[in-house]
Amino acid sequence: MKNVDLHCHSRASDGLLTPGEVVLRAHDHGVTTLALTDHDETGGLEEAVGAAHELHLRFVPGVEISVTWCGSTIHIVGLGIARGDEQLAQGLQSVRAERPRRAGKMAAGLDAVGISDSLEGAMTYVSNPALISRTHFARFLVGQGHARDVKDVFKNYLVPGKPGYVPHQWANLADAVKWIRGAGGIAVVAHPGRYAFSPPDLHRFLAEFADYGGLGIEVVTANHTPEQCAVFAALAREFGMLASRGSDFHGPGESRVELGALPQLPDGLKPVWQAL
Repeated sequence: MKNVDLHCHSRASDGLLTPGEVVLRAHDHGVTTLALTDHDETGGLEEAVGAAHELHLRFVPGVEISVTWCGSTIHIVGLGIARGDEQLAQGLQSVRAERPRRAGKMAAGLDAVGISDSLEGAMTYVSNPALISRTHFARFLVGQGHARDVKDVFKNYLVPGKPGYVPHQWANLADAVKWIRGAGGIAVVAHPGRYAFSPPDLHRFLAEFADYGGLGIEVVTANHTPEQCAVFAALAREFGMLASRGSDFHGPGESRVELGALPQLPDGLKPVWQAL
């Protein structure tokens, strides 16, 4: 049986492992098709492609683009992208450019509640300074004893209404889908169960996403309960979308689900990997 994982991260963005280590770990855990989908960055793909070739593992070049839609942050995964596409590269650069400024504001918010030197601390966890993120701040907060683990950080810090939260305008949904399609890729809504949408807003979002050329939705992911998997399977059928499966793996000891450990897609869906 195929074991497909089309959503994970390396140190090129906010993962704990190098791209090559991610590929090796996926292979060792039985993954047969893997996509590396770093946040707003494709710099890890070359190393991952080489590692996958050595291991005879089918590899899908990917990316995860941060999007703002109606005031909410949404993540759109691009699968099967051309690594050297210039329009995509320029678009991702425009998204990354705002991250350092946002990080400074996050640090100021944490400083206001007595947590000092958080920017410097977060940077010690960063491989790519242009991609400093909430996850790096979370690792610093855990390391300093302000939270038990990264999950606990996102209950008490860095989210709306909590210290360190900074609202931010990411890419436009239409642009993100255009960049992915222009690079020959398939646009997929990442972990839709994480977004605080009412059912009408979710339908409106998916309709708009489809109108722009979005083709897929993650049905099985670490963030989804079995009930949510059933809901998003039904929505995939309703909108005629391809179904994806991805762990959103960031690193050992930090991720909810190991690479390759997800359940299979529900019956009656069209797997996105058949179109790649």
